[in-house]
Formats: sequence, structure tokens, C-alpha cells
Amino acid sequence: MKFLLDAQLPPSLKKLFIDKGYDCIHTLDLELGNDTPDKIINKISVAEQRILVTKDSDFFDSLIIKNEPYKLIMVKLGNTSKQELIQFFNNRFDDIIEKIKAENMILLSKED
Repeated sequence: MKFLLDAQLPPSLKKLFIDKGYDCIHTLDLELGNDTPDKIINKISVAEQRILVTKDSDFFDSLIIKNEPYKLIMVKLGNTSKQELIQFFNNRFDDIIEKIKAENMILLSKED
């Protein structure tokens, strides 16, 4: 399972995915970095079968209309610090992985 973290998420979150044994890149790793257009992010996600992790709801619309990206994890946690975000993922990591194996899209919120 491979992941692509979008620009709104901290690059430090990538380390958590890698430490858990997953292939993970951040948009900063791409040629255009955080300026990479959504269209290119979608193409990379599909071509490399990378699950996109984002806060950007435009990708939800794209998934519904174009079936892109490959799979989607929508992060809707409101205003949280970088540390709180990483802790949220760390505490629920195994559950997130199991859910995204079974679904094309999952929504992460503080109620989870």
C-alpha cells in the first residue's frame, strides 16, 4: 500500500507512514512541490496506485466525478496542531489502514 500526502498536511506525517512500513511521499517530494496541480496529483495517485491523504475537498469531487484519485483519505479535523494531527493518525493508524483497504474513500474526523 502506497500513500501520497497533500500540501496541507505536514511533511513530518510522512515519517509516521514510513515508520509503519508504508511507501509514502509528500507533495514536496514531487517536481513542482506543493505547487503541483490537483490534476497531476490525481494522475500520480492513479498511475502509482497511491492513496491520497488530503484536507482538500476538491479531491472528493474528483473521486465522485472522474474516479480519481486512486483512493482517498479525507482529513476533516478542524484546527489542530501538527502534533495533534500526527497523534490522531498514530492512535488510529491500524484502523485507518483496515478501512481504506475496504473502501475507495474514508473520512477522518474528531468523532472517529
